[in-house]
Amino acid sequence: MTNTPHNIALLAATGSLLLLSGAWIFQALGYAPCAMCIWQRYPHGFAILLGLIVLFGLRHTVIYLLGAAAAATTAGLGIYHTGVERDWWEGPSTCTGSGSDMFNMTADQLLSTTEPLNMVLCDEVVWEFLTLSMASWNTIFSVLIMVLWIAAALTNRSRALV
Repeated sequence: MTNTPHNIALLAATGSLLLLSGAWIFQALGYAPCAMCIWQRYPHGFAILLGLIVLFGLRHTVIYLLGAAAAATTAGLGIYHTGVERDWWEGPSTCTGSGSDMFNMTADQLLSTTEPLNMVLCDEVVWEFLTLSMASWNTIFSVLIMVLWIAAALTNRSRALV
């Protein structure tokens, strides 16, 4: 495989596909995602779509930069989520154990049994490896994917100048 911009971009999109697939596998194994986990999936889906666009022939620097932006977005969400998990800052009240959103709920909502029993709060680490949570690993790998997208853009620009 040569280091052409489209090959680098396809590698980056494959990285997003692998991260998204890993999230779905963990979910299938019983690790229910929290709301912020779901938020981190959307930019990966967009990056995969961009990879398909590159695969089918649209190979422009703007596409590569959009891929880098998608990877940066999910990395930023991962940093935010990691901070919430580690109590560095507060997360959204609808997704954390603060319970502050209970004051805005009706009695029916508070007594509802239709909510999923495996609801995961965003400030709880449900799985970790080498002391890093899934959100932290998503951040690390997403930064690497962002670097690949940027490399594709820079390689594409340098080829255009030659």
